[in-house]
Amino acid sequence: MPLEPTGTNAAAAAEDMQIDRAPAPQDRDSDGEEAEDGEDEDGEEGDGEGEDSQETEKLEPFDTTHLKEIGNLASWTVSSAKPGCGVDALRSGSTSQFWQSDGPQPHLLNIHFFKLVSIVALRVYLDYSADESYTPTKMSFLAGTGYHDLQEFVELAFEQPKGWIEVDLSGVSGGRGEEEDENVLRCFLLQVRVAENHQNGKDTHVRGVQIYAREEGERGRVRREEKGVQGLEMPEWMGEVMMR
Repeated sequence: MPLEPTGTNAAAAAEDMQIDRAPAPQDRDSDGEEAEDGEDEDGEEGDGEGEDSQETEKLEPFDTTHLKEIGNLASWTVSSAKPGCGVDALRSGSTSQFWQSDGPQPHLLNIHFFKLVSIVALRVYLDYSADESYTPTKMSFLAGTGYHDLQEFVELAFEQPKGWIEVDLSGVSGGRGEEEDENVLRCFLLQVRVAENHQNGKDTHVRGVQIYAREEGERGRVRREEKGVQGLEMPEWMGEVMMR
């Protein structure tokens, strides 16, 4: 039968038991606090990562008010094309189809209009995620009355393009004409030239080209409004006749 401690031995044993047991709840509390802090920190970090993943670049929709697409007024030709991936695919209206070249660089897209046109907006569709090494990294745009007088008006460089890209037409008229027409490109022939592709790719993919002009009559209306001419005022002598 075990002996129970008595007197001073019992008090000393009790003190030893308290000393041994005391750290245990403190350790649990501190561990619990650290675990809760860790969960909070992880949770905060997780929320931050979620916010970052949800952030996407929102592109403003292209405003076609008072504009019309005039690609059907031109004859489209390319320097080379894979079978089934020529002008018809490029002009299909679907970005799932594309023009694929099949020849040496530079790759040329020629858009020859049947009459002089005034271009106010120009866009191209590229998709690096789908095309990779077929994606252009350098494109130049030229215009003129024919092949003999083509002049480059802008050159674009890309990293990993995806979507519709608007070509800058600022000051493209060269200071000729009215002030409000400085950003209007007038030409018979428009040429798109692909000079380089990603990863030194040989051939290229272009998934869409859109060309816009103002609707008929819109140009005159805009010019009148910008000049403050809203209409003609009736002179006094054309008023009501007064009988005397």
